[in-house]
Amino acid sequence: MTAPLPASLPPRLRLRPVTPAGWLRLTLAGRPLLSRLARTLAALPEGLTPDERTARQREASLALLRHLRVRLEVTGLEQLRGGPFVVVALHESLLDVPALLTLPLPLRFAARDEIFGWPLVGPAITRLGHLCVRPERGAAAYRQLLRAGGEVLAGGESLALFPQGSVLGLETAFQPGAFALARHLGAPLLPVVLTGGHCVWEHPFGPALRYGVRMGLRVLPPVPAPEVVATPPDLLRAQLQREMKDAALAGDLPPPRRYVPERDGFWDGYRFDIDPAFPELHARIEARRLPRGDPHEIRDPAPADPALPRPGRPEPRRLARRDP
Repeated sequence: MTAPLPASLPPRLRLRPVTPAGWLRLTLAGRPLLSRLARTLAALPEGLTPDERTARQREASLALLRHLRVRLEVTGLEQLRGGPFVVVALHESLLDVPALLTLPLPLRFAARDEIFGWPLVGPAITRLGHLCVRPERGAAAYRQLLRAGGEVLAGGESLALFPQGSVLGLETAFQPGAFALARHLGAPLLPVVLTGGHCVWEHPFGPALRYGVRMGLRVLPPVPAPEVVATPPDLLRAQLQREMKDAALAGDLPPPRRYVPERDGFWDGYRFDIDPAFPELHARIEARRLPRGDPHEIRDPAPADPALPRPGRPEPRRLARRDP
């Protein structure tokens, strides 16, 4: 696999429809629409109210999904009572963002700083007031997110994060930051399962673009604020990771993206972890990361089954879920 571009450079956001009809639709309608939406959002006045921001980004998201003819199946809207929330969502595609923005929920995202430098996208999300995160700054980045996230929630908007921090696939493990953030802010956690978006656009693994793809969005029961505050963040992380991935694999949603290193690359040098609930892949990635020259190193273990069957999972301690 070709090495990814450094984070400081904007990527080439290539779109390659897989059918002649798709090429025609993208050329005549898609590219003009994308340009118009991005420029319109970037030209919005400063100081948008939450209602104004919600209306504008929802309108743009619906226009994009309509153009792509995405068949978005949404369930669990009854779970949106209460809030504002810290929203934690599964992540497998850039299409996850417009899908989440269709929810009847005032919403802002925390996104990596490199995305704010992308052409068209960066100026739009800057003007919309989404939060810029620089993970390389460590504790300073977390303190900045804590302050900014507190202001978002105080203004009545929910804050969305992707705890996997990657679109590699379902096997990537949740990172603890979102759960510690919710605890520090005393906010309820809202888990959202998203699947199918990787079949719309395969970026960053390839430029393939498909129209008419089925996506699934399921809102799971929230964890109330008192329970978030009283529960160790790592226990919250383990519990919600299990619930959300079980829902993604239950069979009634479009299949989630699965991480196959032989197809997707090993992404050496990029920070991500494999969920130990997928023990074979976890062992392979950990073995690859052993220091070179280690006499016990296993650099080339036997390839995994590309189908990556669902592993057995240990039973974690269950949280007592209450209505918010």
